[in-house]
Amino acid sequence: MNFSELYHLTDYDNVLIVDANGITIFYDLADLNILQQLGLKPEEFLRKHITSFYKDLSIENSTLMRVLKTGESLWNIEQKLTSINGFSYISKSSSFPIKKGDTIIGAIEFSKHFYHKEDIQKLEQFAENKIYRKNNTFYTIDNFISESNVMQEVKNKIQRVSNTESTILIYGETGTGKEIVAQAVHNLSNRFTQPFISINCAEIQTELVEHILFGTEKDSVTATPDIIGLFEQANGGTIFLDEVNALDIKIQAKLLKVIEDKIIRRMGSTYNVHLNIRVIAATNEDPEKLVANKLLREDLYYRLGVFRIDLPLLSERKEDIEGLTNYFIQFYNRHMHMKMERMDEEVLFLFKQYNWPGNVRELKNAIETAYNNANTKVITLNDIPTKIKNSLTKSIEIKQPERSIDLKDKVEEYEKSLIVGELRNTGGKLAESARRLGISKQLLKYKMEKYELR
Repeated sequence: MNFSELYHLTDYDNVLIVDANGITIFYDLADLNILQQLGLKPEEFLRKHITSFYKDLSIENSTLMRVLKTGESLWNIEQKLTSINGFSYISKSSSFPIKKGDTIIGAIEFSKHFYHKEDIQKLEQFAENKIYRKNNTFYTIDNFISESNVMQEVKNKIQRVSNTESTILIYGETGTGKEIVAQAVHNLSNRFTQPFISINCAEIQTELVEHILFGTEKDSVTATPDIIGLFEQANGGTIFLDEVNALDIKIQAKLLKVIEDKIIRRMGSTYNVHLNIRVIAATNEDPEKLVANKLLREDLYYRLGVFRIDLPLLSERKEDIEGLTNYFIQFYNRHMHMKMERMDEEVLFLFKQYNWPGNVRELKNAIETAYNNANTKVITLNDIPTKIKNSLTKSIEIKQPERSIDLKDKVEEYEKSLIVGELRNTGGKLAESARRLGISKQLLKYKMEKYELR
């Protein structure tokens, strides 16, 4: 096996080892959705025969069983696998025997899973970063795609604060990437080997908050079991409290004390637990307005906001749209059983005009929609969400002049009306509109910018 062949293995996401009988003894999956779809808990995947999980896998066609039988390596084998409960996906793998002297004692397989269109949403929490995924993170600072000055400043802030112990407050609207910031800080810090625990405070029922955050001591009388709270689970690492303002004011007071003292006490316990932990919190509403409206304690705000990071809207960093679009296309290409070669120029132009109220998350969802709709290897206007596709023509308005205008102005108003009409007639298709108007697409773009037809 030469170096180029070894290097090729870095393209794979998963590792699986079986013993000489085909019994699984180790696995490392980048996407635990696979186990969920197989109907298994992580521990249930071990100590069972590799063929027992699938309808269509037998001793004869299993790549691992072939390697165990022949002792020969298999490279880049593609198989469609269907689980016992009917979930199917494409697996591309390379498999190798494990030998002790001349005896085959097991086999190891490196694989990558590819999804079908209807399963694209299962990639939402796919752990790309193999090195860091053991600490519960999916993202590093490399996941920030940015050409804009405003985002470069955010990255600079992340790098500056990562190796301190200060609490951090992140403010950004939904879809701007607050959790990416928190995970990037954790993975740049000296805590990267320890757990990153994330909780959306708005999703916790009020009566369960203290149990979930701080844990519960076992009670033999009421048969209450030991529950390790999230703060204890994060001990040594980082806890990320998203939408922290959703917590009840009384809980916010208790949270403040925990952050100050680094001590918790489980519900029903008489013993303190000392913490070595970093707290990062986030809100999708302006923290100062939350304080003014008494939805966020002022003292908690100042304690959390020792270092504050504000995230811009996507509409404020439109120079990043092309890079983000390419990033998401590459992401889905790596994990879908289909590949897009590019995005049509008209779509990219429209993306740059659109206001993106859902921010980066909406952009990613738009690319996901395109993959579901596409019938070719190019993303076209027909593939993207209708809301975005219709945004150009809906936002085009012909404003009546507020003053008397000269001939030049009248000509421009008439030209503008012709362009608006053709854009509406073609559903915003630039090439077709330009053809009907008898001008080049480049000239049409220039005139649209000139007349602010966005």
